[in-house]
Amino acid sequence: MKILMVNKFLYPNGGSETYMFKLGAYLKSIGHKVEYFGMEHEGRCVSNSLGLYTETMDFHNSSAFKKIKLSLKTIYSKEAKDKMLAVLENFKPDVVHLNNFNFQLTPSIIYAVKEKGIALVETVHDCQIACPNHRMYIEHKSENCDACLGGNYFNCAKNKCVHNSAVQSLLAAAESYIYHKKNTYNLVDRYICPSNYMKETIAKGGIEESRLTVLHNFIEKNNKDYTLQTNEKYVLYFGRISIEKGIKTLVDVIKELPHIKFVFVGDGPLEDYCKSIGNLELAGRKSGNELKQYIANAAFSVCPSEWYENCPMTIIESLSLATPVIGSDLGGIPELISNNYTGLIFKHNDKEDLKKKISYLWENDEIISKMSKNAINSSDNTIEKYTEKLLKIYGECVKHNG
Repeated sequence: MKILMVNKFLYPNGGSETYMFKLGAYLKSIGHKVEYFGMEHEGRCVSNSLGLYTETMDFHNSSAFKKIKLSLKTIYSKEAKDKMLAVLENFKPDVVHLNNFNFQLTPSIIYAVKEKGIALVETVHDCQIACPNHRMYIEHKSENCDACLGGNYFNCAKNKCVHNSAVQSLLAAAESYIYHKKNTYNLVDRYICPSNYMKETIAKGGIEESRLTVLHNFIEKNNKDYTLQTNEKYVLYFGRISIEKGIKTLVDVIKELPHIKFVFVGDGPLEDYCKSIGNLELAGRKSGNELKQYIANAAFSVCPSEWYENCPMTIIESLSLATPVIGSDLGGIPELISNNYTGLIFKHNDKEDLKKKISYLWENDEIISKMSKNAINSSDNTIEKYTEKLLKIYGECVKHNG
């Protein structure tokens, strides 16, 4: 099968890129032909045979006139549509697999794919279809928001949800109004939702239920020994150290549990807030086997998010390494943790409940051991199983468009 992977960024930038690169590489390894389309950028590490990509969009280092021009281009990009058509004509894929594309590539590329009668699948990495700022979270207010669910996208402009900018928020609201009015997003044959939470959210955003399939994210097999050279027991948080991740709530709990050692792996704007706490070690950002060592050797990990996570890889990675997880009750988090079996669920933003759950696990090594074994037995999010299901979806979509 020939598959065109599409993402705005074609270099390592975040979760959607990691997902696309690993999936594309695995599809190639089992005999499929894979090419990529997106924005040209320094560090681009994948390609298509035409060498055709859209122009880099740099809002930060542009003149006022160019910023206006780029802003209008975030709603509809003739360049992206034309170049997509050329790549489709040259590669002739059986399936186009969209990832993140709004603003830089725009939904104009959806029309290019459907003009060619090609099957179109999208993995939903964020809430863009239902929320113009894609996060269901107003960063400058540090609060969750679902005001645009149901179609009142002007709330995005009113609350300045995009970078606290009236202009950018108005453009994002306009984009949502335009493409929902045209029913553009229902031209996608199938949406791969990494959580039931995401499925329900974009259904509220106007997507037909028949187009929605839930597939939790995959992880690569762990066949190595990741034992650290330490016997010290600790509780792990790994990820971005920021307010929406529940860091302030977690730090307040840490201060009240001085007998428990905590380790934070990651970086972010709240690092200074976490310094000078006797029982908290800041290990910095880690990756690869070094990160896996920290995860595998933790007594358990904590995912205290206070915003709507989709399908956090931190939980999948923990469970795959036999590390139980205490997670909040928001978004897709409770779907990944079997309460009292592979971990515990606590009420988000509830310091006392989080403190109670951490203390309970810390004081019960036997329960940790049982949860660890349960985690291994229940962890089946392998890329092999994921791809098997995905290829079946590809086949159904190709048949539908044939």
